[in-house]
Amino acid sequence: MAEVDIFCDLDETEMEALSQAAPMRRYGSGELVYTPHQPLEALFILKQGRIRIFRVSPDGRALTTAIISPGTIFGEMVIVGQQMHDSFAEALEDIVVCVMSEADVRRLLLGDSRIATRISETLGRRLGELEQRLSDAVFKSVPERVAGALAALAQGASGTFGRDAQVKLTHEQLAALAATSRETTTKILGELADLGLISLGRGKITVHDQDRLRQLGGY
Repeated sequence: MAEVDIFCDLDETEMEALSQAAPMRRYGSGELVYTPHQPLEALFILKQGRIRIFRVSPDGRALTTAIISPGTIFGEMVIVGQQMHDSFAEALEDIVVCVMSEADVRRLLLGDSRIATRISETLGRRLGELEQRLSDAVFKSVPERVAGALAALAQGASGTFGRDAQVKLTHEQLAALAATSRETTTKILGELADLGLISLGRGKITVHDQDRLRQLGGY
């Protein structure tokens, strides 16, 4: 739990008390952590692994809206401004999450001004990221969106610019994040590979030059 940003101000004793009050749950790759068919009012704090947030269109297509990395909070909890809006949450790999009820959130999180402030900051950043994605969808070209999405994912995978980072994502999932088709995404990825910026593998993309990708993405 100490790796989660919203808890970074807590000391060891406080962290131990929090961990005992809100134990972790584990999910295997491919398992659904949340589904609108069985709604659950809960706040999830992702400690390990990655989660895909997606919706299902009327014609049955899964539309990825976000890839969540460790340290992120999500779920259905109105008191902290979290709503899933008919979305599913799927483990992309083996994950560990802390699951909190509304009573837990009020007692353990909102009752501590340090944590409450961090939650507010986190939600503010997420709103900014959403606004940026909406702006990108309107004003940026498809190649810029693909490069930008890949650069952001690579940063989350490595945490350091300039180093190789492995992004475990299918072309279809990346296409959904960039608001384009899988075929177009595959073509653009091939062009980026020809430039030596990335290497393509089965279900993964290795990024060799994050700075150049960010430039191509208009950042």
